[in-house]
Amino acid sequence: MTGKPVALVTGSSSGIGEAVVRRLSGAGHRVVVNSARSVEAGRKLAESLPDALYVQADIGVQAQAQRLVAAAVDHFGRLDVLVNNAGTTRRIPHQDLAGATPEIWREILDLNVIGTWQTTVAAVPHLRKSGGSVISVSSIAGSRPAGSSIPYAVSKAAIEHMTRLLAAALGPEIRVNAVAPGLIETPWTREFTDIAEHVRQSAPMRRVGLPEDVARAVHGLVGATYTTGSVVQVDGGAHLL
Repeated sequence: MTGKPVALVTGSSSGIGEAVVRRLSGAGHRVVVNSARSVEAGRKLAESLPDALYVQADIGVQAQAQRLVAAAVDHFGRLDVLVNNAGTTRRIPHQDLAGATPEIWREILDLNVIGTWQTTVAAVPHLRKSGGSVISVSSIAGSRPAGSSIPYAVSKAAIEHMTRLLAAALGPEIRVNAVAPGLIETPWTREFTDIAEHVRQSAPMRRVGLPEDVARAVHGLVGATYTTGSVVQVDGGAHLL
């Protein structure tokens, strides 16, 4: 295929997604910025970058996930990288079982797991043509008894196993990997002051992560042509605690 590679990053109007978009754009990718609600921020980000497109879509809705992928391919003519970053959570103490209602479970799983699945399924035919890759954003909560809530942690565990299953199913044409961040400074995590202090005091790197730390790992996996089915921890060593 001819032309610069194209990367679609879901949930990319701020935080980790924005950092990934900026990193890939700086590395020569044409990029697709996406959000479900933050339309103005998404448009401003796309307008600030060369060869960028903004598409509003809620990946938790199958028709919108399909429309998002179609818009990327219609505009740029190809798709090389899908970064599944869009997600949601609720902060619920793990001991508060009643607080994790079935409605909250469905809300989190519908976006984090089903949304990731249906966006990936829509992208697969185009990624096969380009020999591309999928990179999903998980969390260290997917492999440890941690995280903002039990439904959130379970959703991230599902993403990690989905990564392994898809890597086995889609190779050799498509590589599928994930990154598992620890606590990252984003608009979502500003209230997590207690966890942030614990990380600064205890984790080997003695700091909370930045969105750019995750973006570097995602970019590394884009170029890691013999790596598939892997989950790369980006947590400053917090998984060792």
